[in-house]
Amino acid sequence: MSTHKEIRLIARPDERGIGPHLFELKQPQIPQPAQGEVLIKQTHMSLDPAMIGWMHPDTESYIPPVALGDVMRSSGFGEVIASNHPDFSVGDQVMGMTGWCEYFVSDGQGINKIQPGLNPEMALSIFALPGLTATQGLFSIGKPKAGETLVVTGAAGSVGSIVGQLAKADGLRVIGVVGSQEKAEWIVNELGFDAAINYKSDNLEQQLAELTPNGIDVFFENTGGPIQHAIFERMNTFGRIVVCGMIADYTTEQPALAPNWIPMIKKRLTMQGFAMTDHFQDAPALLEKLTPYVMQGKIKYRAHTLKGLESAMDGINLFFTGDNKGKLIVEL
Repeated sequence: MSTHKEIRLIARPDERGIGPHLFELKQPQIPQPAQGEVLIKQTHMSLDPAMIGWMHPDTESYIPPVALGDVMRSSGFGEVIASNHPDFSVGDQVMGMTGWCEYFVSDGQGINKIQPGLNPEMALSIFALPGLTATQGLFSIGKPKAGETLVVTGAAGSVGSIVGQLAKADGLRVIGVVGSQEKAEWIVNELGFDAAINYKSDNLEQQLAELTPNGIDVFFENTGGPIQHAIFERMNTFGRIVVCGMIADYTTEQPALAPNWIPMIKKRLTMQGFAMTDHFQDAPALLEKLTPYVMQGKIKYRAHTLKGLESAMDGINLFFTGDNKGKLIVEL
């Protein structure tokens, strides 16, 4: 019987950070589906910042950590190649929770069929976790209104870029925070953001004040870092803060101090953290909300594609260096 590759998590992140030393490449036999199951060949695998949290042993997080010895958790895109499940046929293109592996068996939970011919990179960049997260966070928590000002950190990332484009499409002024001049030019010139701030530049407070003369109504937080304080201080009364990610603190022993909460009282701010895992049951409605924006050409994307399953072990570090340009995907 043929074998396939899978990558298992065998250690927790340590002083050496995240890299191949945390993983083990195995080549077990390709599994076979039992009654009520399907065998899926994964062709494209998504790398997401949330994976960094899943590697840590925090049992109080929104989702249990990946157990040592288990295949690393991820989402992906693939094709059904054998089916004993009434809802799936051979040849169906599917997307959902998969893992760092070339083949896997599923009972159908967390796996959704997609329309034939949809580009895998587009599917993972827009209609998978990034688009669902952006749509849920922006509209359910951010509650944007035309004419308001939104600031989104990680604005060139898979979630942040969609958040900004959705807000622009609904008539908001949108400022994106990024980590390079190239990314700043991309979100402004290609995605239509009103302006961008490189958080590695000087005078962040001054730049932010000049770009948000009417203050900030919605803050979509993906990264953390020093600019968080400057954004918080410019929030308007009854502003909304959507806390989606804090990648700047994911691997630090001592997270950065949060802003002073007194302005939350004075300005009656709303701040809410959220995780998409609480809302997977809402995916059909979220996709129904998102799809018209895509069909009308209001949502663009770019993918940063790595080749081969093994590339994931080093590739995930691109989230820390900021060298990824677009949605990070592994092509198997």
